[in-house]
Amino acid sequence: MAHERIGKRTTKGSYLFPNSNFQVSSAVRAGNFVFLQGQTGLTLDSKDFVGEGDPAAQAENAMQCVRVLLEEAGARMEDVCKIVTYVTDASYRKLVYPMIFKHLKDVYPVSTGLVVSALARPELDFEIDVYAVIPDDRD
Repeated sequence: MAHERIGKRTTKGSYLFPNSNFQVSSAVRAGNFVFLQGQTGLTLDSKDFVGEGDPAAQAENAMQCVRVLLEEAGARMEDVCKIVTYVTDASYRKLVYPMIFKHLKDVYPVSTGLVVSALARPELDFEIDVYAVIPDDRD
């Protein structure tokens, strides 16, 4: 099975790792499986940040990026099977989950939520990992 790597780029000059030269993809499709890079308040090109000090805005941006990346991989939001959310303060859960649920209404993915001491940069309050499977019978 060939792997399709979507949004291949280097981290050089990016918001998170401007001085490193690590090669990454925004999404990888392996057969019917789709794996997304963790999404936060970063824009799709990873050059800017949305929602500093506003975890809900970061979650909204992340979920909009999730939709775009899934579509680029040939998937849909309803193909999401598992999500893992990370927040840097337990109180942020009540702010970010409504944004997630708005985008995943009637999808019912399995979900794990973690409270972590920090993410890649201090202004990141939220991150989500998304895993999807495209049905075999999709036209």
